[in-house]
Amino acid sequence: MLEITDLEKRFGAVAAVDRVSLKIRDGQMVGVIGRSGAGKSTLLRLINRLVEPTAGSIVVGGVDVVALKGAALLAWRARCAMIFQQFNLVPRLDVITNVLLGRLNQHATIPSLFKRFSDEERAFAVRALHRLDMAGQALQRAETLSGGQMQRVAIARALMQEPTILLADEPIASLDPRNAAIVMDALRTINREDGITVLCNLHTLDTARRYCDRVVGMANGRVVFDGDPTALSPDTVRAIYGVEGDGGEIDEDITSTSLDLAESRPARRAAV
Repeated sequence: MLEITDLEKRFGAVAAVDRVSLKIRDGQMVGVIGRSGAGKSTLLRLINRLVEPTAGSIVVGGVDVVALKGAALLAWRARCAMIFQQFNLVPRLDVITNVLLGRLNQHATIPSLFKRFSDEERAFAVRALHRLDMAGQALQRAETLSGGQMQRVAIARALMQEPTILLADEPIASLDPRNAAIVMDALRTINREDGITVLCNLHTLDTARRYCDRVVGMANGRVVFDGDPTALSPDTVRAIYGVEGDGGEIDEDITSTSLDLAESRPARRAAV
């Protein structure tokens, strides 16, 4: 279990994350929703220790992640893999090498850069790409891929770390509808088949409802909802997204998602 207690991150007088407490069971798929600036990305970066907390604790298996340093911190970052909106691939390297870079924590940096990976690691990378329907592009340079393909390669790279927790920071924000659906389907499959805990930051409520077991709503750095997606009332959604009014319809751009648009269009084969 991941236990977050009174977690806080301040930038001067601004609390990006303000006394957040959560308990996340192993194997859950959790969607974190809210407007831009709500604290979603900072929360994930705090969990991964890419950002140092101002206060609070992050405990996994009785170990406070906030106290980790050196090799222990690197081991945590391997166990708690991160997927970014910008993909963070090396454009001029081929796909399989980008995936193999997920094993950097188990190698000296220089040998890894010269592609000195074992046959077992290469086989693992091919299997990861196959799961994401990307094995056919293994020898292509990353810069030749579409955005959706790049994100799937990034997910395969994360799998190379053999994580127990997968943090996805706005993984579909820059993707077209069909690619967004493919990426979310992949994350849900990994969660179900591998039992990996997935925390996924999402802008749209409908995406969280469709894919997640649990939704955490954030506003102004605080958790304002935590529960089953079906328990989200219109008033709660207004509190999360800062929408004014009583009883009116909530704006479509808040609750609708590009995945709905993909489903409403005639089916056709597309490069992804």
